[in-house]
Amino acid sequence: MRSDARIQDILHTLSNPEDFVCGILGNFINEGRERFRHDTAYKRHERGEIDSEEFFANLRAFLEIDISDAQLLDGWNSILVGEMPGVSELLAKATGSFPLYAFTNSNREHEQYWSKQFSCLLSNFKEVYVSSTIGLRKPEAEAYDYVVKAIGVSADRIVFFDDTLENIEGARARGLQAVHVKSGADLADALAVLIERSRSVEERSR
Repeated sequence: MRSDARIQDILHTLSNPEDFVCGILGNFINEGRERFRHDTAYKRHERGEIDSEEFFANLRAFLEIDISDAQLLDGWNSILVGEMPGVSELLAKATGSFPLYAFTNSNREHEQYWSKQFSCLLSNFKEVYVSSTIGLRKPEAEAYDYVVKAIGVSADRIVFFDDTLENIEGARARGLQAVHVKSGADLADALAVLIERSRSVEERSR
């Protein structure tokens, strides 16, 4: 099947959000990881419905910890340890064959950090859709519909990459082609196939 665009999750490919717990709880890592869940406040924060002050107050109460908003934000940002090796070159190569878009669940304060920290990586994308900006988050059906409409092509002509199976299933339910990637190697292999397919289509159309 021909496809006209690719959507990727730019953050989860780099790190696991649950590692945030490790960044703020020190010796209580195991206990904190067990208790950390994507609860209602977490999801509302990622939709931009509540600010960080309210979210961090909820998180402190939930985890029964006593640290400042600044410490929580530092811990949150510390989960982004860097790009996958070779990912910038891989994306740059892909942009020569098809447009790239990014869609990520992220709160506004976190976005302020990664949008600067990974500005070179982000330059490969025509547009970056952030849950806290559009007011919708994966795997909500409305979130995929919003992004598909914004891109301007039918859902079945878009390939969606994500490392979370729930998000993959959500995308498929809305008609997108979806690829579950668990590592940089998975992403590289999938993009290589799509780049070759795009080249074959171009050659046949000449």
